[in-house]
Amino acid sequence: MRLRLIFFLAGAVLLAAPGRSTAQIPYQGQYNRGQDVVPVYEGWRPNPDGTFTLYFGYFNRNYQEELDIPIGPENGIDPGNDRGQPTHFYPRRNLYVFKVVVPKDWGLERKVVWTLSIRGKTNTAKGWLQPDWEINDEVMMENAVAANDPENEPPLISGAGPQTMNLPNTVTLTATAQDDGRPKPRAQRNSDEGDSPPHGLSVRWIQYRGPGPVTFGPESHASGSGKPLTSTTTASFQVPGIYVLRAIASDGALEAFHDITVTVK
Repeated sequence: MRLRLIFFLAGAVLLAAPGRSTAQIPYQGQYNRGQDVVPVYEGWRPNPDGTFTLYFGYFNRNYQEELDIPIGPENGIDPGNDRGQPTHFYPRRNLYVFKVVVPKDWGLERKVVWTLSIRGKTNTAKGWLQPDWEINDEVMMENAVAANDPENEPPLISGAGPQTMNLPNTVTLTATAQDDGRPKPRAQRNSDEGDSPPHGLSVRWIQYRGPGPVTFGPESHASGSGKPLTSTTTASFQVPGIYVLRAIASDGALEAFHDITVTVK
């Protein structure tokens, strides 16, 4: 089993893989606003049909500011330009945000390159099928919470389909998640340690794409046990356009997503 752990040190953010040198995101002190965002290649895993899935996340250097970078020259993937990447970026490190599937004959020499440009800075993440970067559920759990339950399966989540609304109305969003009850919940550690241990099944809503801000209702986060959990919230908008809102189901170690496209007129 290959393990690839992500370490946050005082001097840098280190992306470490066995058998390769460590890539560093230079430490710049704590900034609430005004910084850029760095795309991150998380690793790959094989699919039963012979294709491969490459996973990407990002590191928003800001501690408070959320950034928006529309699809295009400043937020594009080669090849394909639009491969489902986010356009709305929440603060700090966000793991396994989206995935790109490549064909069986992709080969070790080919790369999927995600480029983000903002505030005069351009950063890229290059995903390829380097053997050291192969990951699985255990690696994802180690990176997310520094904990491991080999029998744990990610949650399952389903929800509403595409919706259309007119301003200034709100839209109602619903998603249902279920889980195997693993890992078993345990006492919460001090959040200052940067550790978020398993806490049971939960569903939360975020803005994934969109031309303007989204405000979710106060019930945008729900939690429960291993039984099916339904989360219903509302979302309001300020400007028209096409938005993607994401429900994230988490068992405290692994996550699953359900995206809802909302057309606002």
